[in-house]
Amino acid sequence: MTAGILLLGTSGCNAQVMLFDPGGPVSRLESHLMIWTFVLTAVIVIPVIGLLWYIVRRFRDVPGNDAPYKPDWSESTSLEVVWWAIPIVIVGILSVVTAKDTFALTRPPEKLSTKPVTIQVTSLNWKWLFQYPGQKVATVNYCYIPTNQAVQFVLTSDAPMNSFWVPRLGGQEYTMPGMAMRLWLQADKPDVYFGSGANFTGHGFAHMRFHVVAVPRAQFDNWVKQVKSSSPPLTELGLTELRKPGLTGQLTYSSYPPNSFTKMIMKDGGMYMAHDRGILDTTTF
Repeated sequence: MTAGILLLGTSGCNAQVMLFDPGGPVSRLESHLMIWTFVLTAVIVIPVIGLLWYIVRRFRDVPGNDAPYKPDWSESTSLEVVWWAIPIVIVGILSVVTAKDTFALTRPPEKLSTKPVTIQVTSLNWKWLFQYPGQKVATVNYCYIPTNQAVQFVLTSDAPMNSFWVPRLGGQEYTMPGMAMRLWLQADKPDVYFGSGANFTGHGFAHMRFHVVAVPRAQFDNWVKQVKSSSPPLTELGLTELRKPGLTGQLTYSSYPPNSFTKMIMKDGGMYMAHDRGILDTTTF
C-alpha cells in the first residue's frame, strides 16, 4: 500500500501517481479498491494516533499533573469491546470488498461488443517478447493494443520468474517457467502506457521495461498490415538469440515460428501447464 502511494510515474510531461491515474476498467476498479482500503484503514489509524498523543500527554509524569493514578487498574471490558470490535468489522468489510473485486477481475465481462485480442507474453533475460496469435506478428519490448477492447495477456517465462505490470491499466501478474498465467486489461483512450517487470531477475532486471501503445482499432489493424509488409520474420535462429541473456531495444517481426510460445512452456515438461491446457486456446478466456 505504501509502495503504491509512493510510486511516481510520468504521463506526457506531467508527473503523476500512475496507480491513481487509471486508464481502463481494470485499473479503475483497483484504484477504487485501494482508496476504499485507505479510507477504512484511516478509520483505525487516525484515532489510534490521536489517542496515543492524548495518553502520552495526559498521563506523563510531570509536576502538577492531576491525571488519576490507578496502580491496580488492569482492564476495561468496554475498551476491549471497542478496540476489538471495530477492527474486526473493518477487516470483514475489506475482506468482502477485496474478494468481490478480485474475482470480478479474473475474466473480462461476459457481454463484450468485440472479440478480445490475445497477446502471448514471454519474459526473457532481459527483455519482453510479445506474440500475436491472431495477427501472426511479434514485437520485443513494446506492444500495440486497440482501445476500448479487452486484451487477454497469456504470460509465461523463459527465464527466472518475473512479474508483468502496466500500472495505469491494471495490477501485476507473475510470469513463471513451465506455466501460462492469464491477465486481461483494457485501455479507454489512445496513449502510451509504461510497463515493467516487478521482480529481481539478475544483472539486467532494471531494463525489463516496455511500452503498451493503445490506438483505435482501425489504427491497430493498419499497424498490423504495416508490420507484415515491412518487418523481417522472427526465425528459429533469431528466437534462439533472443532467449540468450542480454539487452536489446524495440524489435518488430512480421511472423514467428509456429507454436513457439507453447514450446517454451513445455520445454521442461510444462509440469504446471498440465493443469490448465485450455489457457492456450486463443478463442476463449
